[in-house]
Amino acid sequence: MSESPEGERDETTPGQTGHGPSRPPPSAGLDDTSASAAQPPARRVVGQPAYSEDARSYDWMTGAYEGFRRAIVDALPVRPGQVVLDVGSGTGLCFGLLLEKVGPEGGVVGIEESPEMVAMALERIEQEGWRNTTVLQSRAEDAEIALTADAALFCAVHDILQSRVALRNVMNHLRSGAWVAAGGGKWAASWMLAVNLHRMILHAPYVRSFEGFQRPWSHLEQLLEDVHVRELGFGSGYIMTGHALPPARASGGARSCGPAP
Repeated sequence: MSESPEGERDETTPGQTGHGPSRPPPSAGLDDTSASAAQPPARRVVGQPAYSEDARSYDWMTGAYEGFRRAIVDALPVRPGQVVLDVGSGTGLCFGLLLEKVGPEGGVVGIEESPEMVAMALERIEQEGWRNTTVLQSRAEDAEIALTADAALFCAVHDILQSRVALRNVMNHLRSGAWVAAGGGKWAASWMLAVNLHRMILHAPYVRSFEGFQRPWSHLEQLLEDVHVRELGFGSGYIMTGHALPPARASGGARSCGPAP
């Protein structure tokens, strides 16, 4: 994650407007559920202890980035009564922020692969008494999402963003024109060696591979329109927003909305 909003800049220009019609959220089923040569090379990370044995300390370990987490959620302009998919929801750190937006008539559905993380998220839900929040323990690729949501959040989930199958599965359960927001870490400019080394050390426990870390949103933007990308932390972080394409257009081939890095 990017811990500082310094050096913000817009990378992309908007595409054509494609807002889908607004409608009441399908909330049934929620109420009863508790790079260049100068950049570090792509590196495989085995074990990912941050998502298993370190699950109970995850909130504390990532607490310094709460501001960035909130900035990503703030970029998702959902309304009261809507339902949001929190993809790669971890321990549920974004649940409260999302519920502030959708209110008691809306809902949040988390999707998380790690059973240890899910256990922590369920504890959070029970402690807070959230009756309109649930968690699916599943890979994003295989998640059986039993509703059509109004928005999706991808907060610091680099591996999921690199899976076209996962992204398609999520997008197939969004209404046309639904808002999507994604954010996390990325490589800064190739000459910023110290920044990139820090990013590699920081993210190593949380990603299986740094493949695509130069432009993490490259697969997701092909399924969206009106894409905007804002870089943070001297280019070492980003927040991307866009609207889900209608199914016919989303299946018709890739459409990049931003310039190559």
